[in-house]
Amino acid sequence: MLARLRIPLLLGLVGALLVAVGYWNIRPQSFMPGGARTTATQPEVDFFALGSHTVQFKADGSKDYVLTAARIDHIKANDVTLVDQPELFLHRSAGEPWHVRSATAEVAPGGNQVELIDRVLIQRTDPKGRPIVISTSRMTVFPDKQYAQTRQPVRIEAANGVTTATGMNADLDQGRIRLLSNVRGQHELR
Repeated sequence: MLARLRIPLLLGLVGALLVAVGYWNIRPQSFMPGGARTTATQPEVDFFALGSHTVQFKADGSKDYVLTAARIDHIKANDVTLVDQPELFLHRSAGEPWHVRSATAEVAPGGNQVELIDRVLIQRTDPKGRPIVISTSRMTVFPDKQYAQTRQPVRIEAANGVTTATGMNADLDQGRIRLLSNVRGQHELR
């Protein structure tokens, strides 16, 4: 009786081994719609720069802005520029420039709109030399108009206190900031 079971048992063991090897070799992508051909592709970069430093001048010859970045990648398909660790100095018509920085940024085609992403800080000093620091998670800056806006929570630290809000519109040239909602402030009188 043992001899009669040896061949089917051996064939069953070989079959189980083939099934196990076949299962181990299957890629999960082959079960997805479109089969194994579906792979995430990186956008095509037509040029990049490391340690970039750009100076833009106004028509009268004065500085408009200075932009430095650790890396800049230009995406060919949509003409968007991806910027790592951007640092922008927006020169105003009067007073100290605004110092703008973030973890990353996306510059729209033509360069007239910059989306700052993650750890956004905008700062300058007031006429008395005291710092003003605006922080948020995301902000859109229009360098040509010297204008910035966000719908995200904002924190403004100034010499006389701290103000928080949800959303902000800022005329950076004039130094005017409009907070949109949920405004809270803690201020010290001197």
